Amino acid sequence: MLEAIICAVREAGGILLGAHAGQGDISSKEGKANFVTKYDVAVQQFLQERLQKAFPNAAFLGEEGESSVLPEKGDVFIVDPIDGTTNFITDYRHSSISVGLARDGQMYAGVVYNPYLDEVFAAERGKGAFLNGAPISCGSRGLAQGTAGFGTSPYHPDLAEPTFDLLKKIYAAALDIRRSGSAALDLCYIAAGRTALFFELVLEPWDYAAASIIISEAGGACTQMDGSPITLDRHCSILAGNPAARADFFEMEQ
Repeated sequence: MLEAIICAVREAGGILLGAHAGQGDISSKEGKANFVTKYDVAVQQFLQERLQKAFPNAAFLGEEGESSVLPEKGDVFIVDPIDGTTNFITDYRHSSISVGLARDGQMYAGVVYNPYLDEVFAAERGKGAFLNGAPISCGSRGLAQGTAGFGTSPYHPDLAEPTFDLLKKIYAAALDIRRSGSAALDLCYIAAGRTALFFELVLEPWDYAAASIIISEAGGACTQMDGSPITLDRHCSILAGNPAARADFFEMEQ
């Protein structure tokens, strides 16, 4: 199952690598810097066709489509065709394709692919997390020994002040901070031990669904900011990290 998803995602990555996003290819959605390109639509259509052919009983929930209710039973793919669209249209070359599979309302498998570096992060429940087939672990660096990633929730400008207020505290406690523009990759970098912590005050399920299972299978945790479970049927805040960094965060917040 996981290999079938990986093959589909790798093939979809070719659409990004062959793209040349011009101004005529871009339209805006509600919220600041909330863009969609013809390539977002093309990747999602490709994945929907490929995955539903391989898994005909699975439902499909993608960012670039009509809203859908997450079924409580059965399988559903939760897909972000291009996570990091602003990076994509500015040729920053740090974007990803994210495909999560939820089963009976819980994450079961996830694949996040960065075609620019040809890195496939993948996990299936109970079977560990992998980067290009090699096992990965989130490690045990505390904040003082590791970097922290963050997102700015740009579609919610009212969250800018609380985001940067919290970032000041984390910056003082961590080795350094990072802002990449792709939440899915930020989360996978935790799974690979590259960063210790990540937070964003609002993200949509397709931003974090796939990466959340990759983090948990790598020994970390992906929760809401208060430590409660993430939601898959609506947006929520995200706090992810290895156990040591998460402990440092909650101690810092006391």
